[in-house]
Amino acid sequence: MHIYTKFGDSGDTSLLSGKKVPKSNIRVDAYGNVDELNAFLGLIIAFSDLETVKKPLIQVQKDLFIVGAQLSCQNSSVKTPRLNEIRIAELEKAIDKMEEDLPALHHFILPGGSKTASMIHLARTVCRRAERRVVALSKEEKIDVKLIVYLNRLGDYLFMLARMVNRKKRIDETVWKGK
Repeated sequence: MHIYTKFGDSGDTSLLSGKKVPKSNIRVDAYGNVDELNAFLGLIIAFSDLETVKKPLIQVQKDLFIVGAQLSCQNSSVKTPRLNEIRIAELEKAIDKMEEDLPALHHFILPGGSKTASMIHLARTVCRRAERRVVALSKEEKIDVKLIVYLNRLGDYLFMLARMVNRKKRIDETVWKGK
């Protein structure tokens, strides 16, 4: 079997339900953004030298496959893995732990710092874009609200993870005070 089907040459694709839609469909855009985020996390994992970054992000990648599967299925009768609420709680617990270990923020910080933290900040922005697309999709079609909650927490988690990486690398955050 070939990787190419030539079906997409016309600008269409099939959802897991078998329904054919244009590749510009908001649902395809939403799970495409999730896929982009997942690939970006793979890049971070490949370049990071911190196991405290790699291990949790591998789990997040697995979660994102579930999110993508749910988004790529318009028909609830098609069985796909479901995102577990426990994963949201685990992200919240990790965020809370990092928040305890980091200095409180009183101003915005500029994205950057170490190479790994900079990539995590970029992944965070991709996550926020994916979240916005999933929210837009939810205004048109019924989706599992846990997908939005998960992506929202993941964006927060990535922000805190970037801060934590900079702290571990002893790199100061650049504060932005509007000037």
